[in-house]
Parts: sequence; structure tokens; C-alpha cells
Amino acid sequence: MATVNKSIEVDVPVSVAYNQWTQFETFPQFMNGVEAVEQIDETGLHFSTNVGGVKREYNAQIIEQVPDSLVSWASVDGPRNGGTVSFEPLDAGRTRVNVEIVWEPEGLAEKAGSALGADSLRVGADLDKFKKFIEAQGHETGAWRGTVSGGDVDDTGETFGSGAATAEFHRWIRTSQHPPRTSLRPLQMKGRQNRRSPAHQDSR
Repeated sequence: MATVNKSIEVDVPVSVAYNQWTQFETFPQFMNGVEAVEQIDETGLHFSTNVGGVKREYNAQIIEQVPDSLVSWASVDGPRNGGTVSFEPLDAGRTRVNVEIVWEPEGLAEKAGSALGADSLRVGADLDKFKKFIEAQGHETGAWRGTVSGGDVDDTGETFGSGAATAEFHRWIRTSQHPPRTSLRPLQMKGRQNRRSPAHQDSR
């Protein structure tokens, strides 16, 4: 398994940084190699990627999501990968964004690129683009303030807060090909249920 840890400081409040990052369908605007992300349901995502000419599609599931704190996800098919993004308020208008991504390189080219640090450079470049993107806007493009723990959704805003699901994610991603489907709510592939709402309609 390969791991990248990167951080960046952005000049926006923590709620703005968090809200924007969890607008998953905007990932292609600041992530190299991500062609499209479709929000399938409250915790299901479908990724279309093209890295170095290698195109892939896979589904991922949000395992834990705590407003203004963190979001963790793991693939449920395709290339084994997952990650956690956490958000630390530095003051009223600045936030540190911490990214940890874990994945299984496939093929000689990916393994060589990982060994040479190409993946770390790409994640760093993505964070730089996110910083420019959100600071240029100054506000999020949408928001969803619900909580996810172990794949279950709580739209009331109650914080589970233990981080147990994130710890479980790390066990899954390092010891098995994908998180067991019995531990995660199945993806609802027929019809997308939009969990996002415009930022100006979001009550914080």
C-alpha cells in the first residue's frame, strides 16, 4: 500500500473549506486526473479518473463525515483506495486542510511513480489548486451539514465524534481488498438522491 500525507493552509473559515471539499462533484475543478464525480446517494460516489492515460471508474463510500472536522471514504470496487481529509481552524478566517490518501498502485508505471514520489507531488498540486479555487471564490458552492458514521447518515447534525469509523477504515484499507459490504450501507445505483444544497440555503 502507498500513502500520501499533505497539508495546506487556506484563507477561508473552516466551515467554508469543509463545505466546499464535501461538494464532491466539484473535484474535477481542482483535482488532476479526476474527470467526473457523481453523487449516487447520501454516502455513495462514482469516480471517473484518467491518470497518465489510464482511465478507471469505481465506486466509493463515505465512511465518516463530521461537519467542520473530517470526511473519510473508501472504494467499494475497482482500485483499492481511500482517504481522510481533516480540517483545523487556525483562526476565524484561516484553516489547515490535512489530506491522507491510501491506495494500492497497479502495474509497473504506477508502482514506479509511487516510488519516485509522483503521487505526493500530484496531491500537493491538487491542494494548491483547491487553495486558489476556494480563496478566489471566498465562499462555498454548496453545503451539506449532516453526519455520517460507519456509513449511516444522521441529518440532524448530531456529532458521533469518536473517529471510530475512520480507524475502522484504516483497518479495512490495509487488510482487505475493500470494506465489507455488510459493514457499509449498499450503494443505491438507481437514481441519484442529491444530498447537497446551495450554500445560501444552508443553516449553520
